[in-house]
Amino acid sequence: MTAPLIESDVLQATLDHALSLGGDFAEVFVEDRRSSNGRFDDGRIEELVSGRDRGAGLRVVRGDTTGFAHTADLSRAGLLQAAEAAAGAARGGNSGTNTVALHAAATHPIENDIVLPETVEKRRKVELLARADEAARATASAVTSVTASYADARRRILVANSDGLLADDDRVRTRMSVQVVATGDTGMQTGYEAPGRTMGFELFDTFAPEEVGRRAARRALTLLEAVPAPSGRLPVVLKRGAGGVLFHEACGHGLEADHILKDASVFKGQMGTQVASPLVTLVDDGGYAREWGTLAIDDEGHPAQRNVLIEDGILTDFMWDVVRARKEGRAPSGNGRRESYRHLPMPRMTNTFVLEGESDPDDIIRGVDFGIYAVQLGGGQVDPATGDFVFGITEAYLIEKGEVTRPIRAAQLIGNGPEVLRMVDAVGNDFETWTGMCGKQGQSVPVSSGQPTVLVREMTVGGTAA
Repeated sequence: MTAPLIESDVLQATLDHALSLGGDFAEVFVEDRRSSNGRFDDGRIEELVSGRDRGAGLRVVRGDTTGFAHTADLSRAGLLQAAEAAAGAARGGNSGTNTVALHAAATHPIENDIVLPETVEKRRKVELLARADEAARATASAVTSVTASYADARRRILVANSDGLLADDDRVRTRMSVQVVATGDTGMQTGYEAPGRTMGFELFDTFAPEEVGRRAARRALTLLEAVPAPSGRLPVVLKRGAGGVLFHEACGHGLEADHILKDASVFKGQMGTQVASPLVTLVDDGGYAREWGTLAIDDEGHPAQRNVLIEDGILTDFMWDVVRARKEGRAPSGNGRRESYRHLPMPRMTNTFVLEGESDPDDIIRGVDFGIYAVQLGGGQVDPATGDFVFGITEAYLIEKGEVTRPIRAAQLIGNGPEVLRMVDAVGNDFETWTGMCGKQGQSVPVSSGQPTVLVREMTVGGTAA
């Protein structure tokens, strides 16, 4: 049995001390993180490192003011000192004393079938990268460069607060990424593939390194044959999984409660109204399968849950952390997340996706006379206050007379999130997810997004074709 990160009597003393200094609400977040990373670049191992980081973040809320302090000193004295600093930052100070009664801890241990990466020899991790590299290079002679990376992390957390909550979690995530450069008459083109899940080394029972390498290589090679992308307002079919990042960025961030309460979201004041096509139901589910954003509890100790944000096109809810939920007199939704103990939590997505519809994906494509079939999207920018976005497309094809034809390159999708939601004309009966890291206010957390094949009636495509 794994020893607790901090004994409950120390936690209780820390919370009592924070409240005695004038806090209305106090919280201790403890983290112990182990990680390893490796990079195989052009046939040789370039990096293989491991590390450990332990510490605690102390939050004290008084009225509308939050004080926060963090420390790597997990002793009683260190935590009490951090509580004083956080309470001071919250401008606390009265003679009253409040006592915290911590409830029995909700414990979420490692599942029995997880192969902890820390128990796997480094040699085996390097072998995975070498296998991916070899498979990518064997795909075609046009492959000129391969970079394969491996990362794993085990993150044990414990959360206690002055409401009596005491909960912990033990999370393991593993990921591989391969980037391939192919060279031909059109210059150098890049392909990328990066599966990851909330699981251990058994990830590679599902995602063979050879196939990860081959997929990245095929994307790069396809782009060597690509024609310049067209420009203008066109129908866009988003392949299952491919559009997940678009819905995540262009719509999901605007549904996080901090943006709503700061009047920085296009969805402000839209609760209960039609904000999307009736075909669209958008869900955030922190407990979904073993996706990249899956967790048992959020970083404020509340259970992950399934939150329906848009149902049949109607806006039904937002994503809430503790502070915003308390302010609005409602329960948190399990969306309080933080990058590490050094950061304050805020409302964040976990696994965000559009539910399946009834249309056959092939029929969706056959219904398009001329448009774009987007298979993989790249990075982008979005303004939650307006919903305006720009996304790069890393793999896409023309649709001509109902058939997927030539690959295209150098394309962008330009639009507005709410407008895209309203223009969804078909939703497929297939489904796929996308794995990524989400940045917000300088913090990065793992997330998944996904959707079935979706037809957007019209979007602005930025291309270079004459």
